[in-house]
Amino acid sequence: MTTRKHHVDRELVDAAADAARTRCRGDHHTMTAAARARDGRIVTAVNAYHFTGGPCAELVLIGTAAAQGVYALDTIVAVGDRDRGVVAPCGRCRQVLLDHFPAIEVIVGEGDHVRSVPITDLLPARYVWADHRLDTA
Repeated sequence: MTTRKHHVDRELVDAAADAARTRCRGDHHTMTAAARARDGRIVTAVNAYHFTGGPCAELVLIGTAAAQGVYALDTIVAVGDRDRGVVAPCGRCRQVLLDHFPAIEVIVGEGDHVRSVPITDLLPARYVWADHRLDTA
């Protein structure tokens, strides 16, 4: 795990928190995600909870970003509704983020102790899907 300090994109955290306050309604939308595109744009999304699973806000954000022509993301954060603050991504989201954006920074932590870390820090013994694809050989 790296120990270097990374800048926390407060504008990104605020965008996710604003989306959580204004877009999360009821039990179907309880999490938001915001990501900073390489060109500086901010993309936001909400989860689509369903008892069978449903995509997390981070996964919805990847599709939303692509639909807007954004394919390079630098930083991502997830925020819970009801003022729950920053929430670290689940295991599935960590793996998908690593596979799609291996250099992305993820904002994690609580309250005044949020920090930005490389996705690789959140998956120390990681499986890299691209390393095992036959079509890349």
